[in-house]
Amino acid sequence: MAVDGACLTVVDRKDATFSADVSLETLRRTTLGDRRPGDAVNLESPLALGERLGGHLVLGHVDGVGRIRSREQAGEAVRVVVEVPADILPLVAEKGSVALDGISLTVNELVGADSISLMLIPETLRATTWGTKRAGDRATSRRTSSPSTWRA
Repeated sequence: MAVDGACLTVVDRKDATFSADVSLETLRRTTLGDRRPGDAVNLESPLALGERLGGHLVLGHVDGVGRIRSREQAGEAVRVVVEVPADILPLVAEKGSVALDGISLTVNELVGADSISLMLIPETLRATTWGTKRAGDRATSRRTSSPSTWRA
């Protein structure tokens, strides 16, 4: 099960809940250590071969953590600027795809020497935790299948 973009192995299920083990490495490379009971997270179950794809392919390993620099209304959308780790930024391309907190997104533009901007549509804001994220919040990045993606 992907939780905010980090693939975890379900070790126990009961009713509408599940448990997973999380290693120190996962806590170091993701935002899972920031989560508290009751926090909203983005969940995605594994894709079975032959299922219809509705977005970009996202691989199972987290590459780093960025920080939201700013967030502003842009018509009905929201423009978000995210600081990108220095070792990852050279691998990001304008109009390429990134996965942040498990959500596959298109890079709107490169901003300065250390950031990218994203335009989040109302459906993304409604259906994911990006509707409540604010400047200063951290975001876990995962790679997509596109060559213009975040990779370790």
